[in-house]
Amino acid sequence: MQMKHLSFLILFMLSAVGVNAQTALGSPANMVDEVIWVVGDEAILRSDVEKVRTQMGRVTGNPYCVIPENLAVQKLFIHQAEIDSIEANEETVNRNVEAQIAEWVQTAGSKEKLEEYRNMTLTQIREETYDLVKDNLIMRQVREHLTKDIKVTPAEVRHFFKDVPEDSLPLIPTQVEVELLAEHPKVQQEEIDRIKGLLREYTDRINSGEMTFSVMARMFSEDVTSARQGGEMDYMSKVDLDPAFANVAWSLTDPKKVSKIVESQYGYHIIQLVDKRGDKLKLRHILKRPRIDEKDVEAALLRLDSITMDIREGKFTFEDAATALSDDKDSRNNKGLMFNVVIDEATGERTRTSRFKMGELPAEIARVVEGLEVGEMSKPFAMIDKSGKQQCCVVKLKSRIKAHAATVNEDFQILSAIVRNRRCEEFLDDWIRDKQRTTYVRINPEWVTCDFKYPGWIKE
Repeated sequence: MQMKHLSFLILFMLSAVGVNAQTALGSPANMVDEVIWVVGDEAILRSDVEKVRTQMGRVTGNPYCVIPENLAVQKLFIHQAEIDSIEANEETVNRNVEAQIAEWVQTAGSKEKLEEYRNMTLTQIREETYDLVKDNLIMRQVREHLTKDIKVTPAEVRHFFKDVPEDSLPLIPTQVEVELLAEHPKVQQEEIDRIKGLLREYTDRINSGEMTFSVMARMFSEDVTSARQGGEMDYMSKVDLDPAFANVAWSLTDPKKVSKIVESQYGYHIIQLVDKRGDKLKLRHILKRPRIDEKDVEAALLRLDSITMDIREGKFTFEDAATALSDDKDSRNNKGLMFNVVIDEATGERTRTSRFKMGELPAEIARVVEGLEVGEMSKPFAMIDKSGKQQCCVVKLKSRIKAHAATVNEDFQILSAIVRNRRCEEFLDDWIRDKQRTTYVRINPEWVTCDFKYPGWIKE
């Protein structure tokens, strides 16, 4: 079964399912909701199937057989999450929900068209999607936990691909290595004073009881994700947050108080304590970002242009300039070399590499790199960095690896991941079959004729 943007939908692990059942096991439009499966102490409703069906693309096989089995498999993982005390990060769930809704809006053409197509308000769509995304993330975390100790050796990788014909090897798309020299334009003191004045005004209105922190955050915070939740973030430990932000947050003891103004890499904040749980805090915050004057952007671009002229004249190297002058902390310590964190969709495993597929680069950088030769520097250009700040940049294309059939010597990391993924899927397949034997399952008679991938749902 093929699905678009798997990370934002239920993690459907099953492949094509042959179906002996009727092509439609009842039309939900004219049917009262009912329990159709029970897995352990969890029920699957007919409406649950419909919710998933409306959010899926094409399904190989009968969706009224494929979807309930996928949901049943999910219930096994969710139950394991309870045993292992695995929870989904609320901020991550909200971020993924908003990304999924944005994609649907773009596909539909507008929010109004999406609401018309789904026959639901955007709020209802968001609430429905929240549970699906949350369960998907929990399921992925359980899969990671169950397979975390599975390793593959170089010998296993070589043996696996030894007899694979070249035309059957995976195609590796074009990849690039990019070096970055970045500068954030200067923020004028008048603009900093304006932002701080706004935050002081918000604090006064909260402290006077005129407005609550939550309402002010919804109205004025520039952190779009948390603003929708009244400025509220999920429980986080100190290491999860910007150091300056964390230091102020951990000094708070009274949930009724508002913090002093704090500057982080994202802008300026005021913070309110919501709750403390062990070494983690739940916080609200309001973020304001200073505006950058166009003349300051131009000044930063001119400084970068001067630096690139010195590099071309041999006064120092690009790598030396990036190490000494770049504002980009992630690449500065690597002599300007950008690093990519690749997340395996099947296992959730993170791999750090200097290689990027073009689609993995920030869009502005990708457009510039596309026209560069290896070893060539770009002209200075402006973009928005991952913290939401304006940034002026020069990039250098260090290498370009053209699209090719994978080889063990050149692409060992990718081939190793393929072998490990296969071993993980085999392990999880056995785990599911074993769980079926020890889990109570009851299925509505209408569904027993389905040709399931995991026949153990039907107890003899």
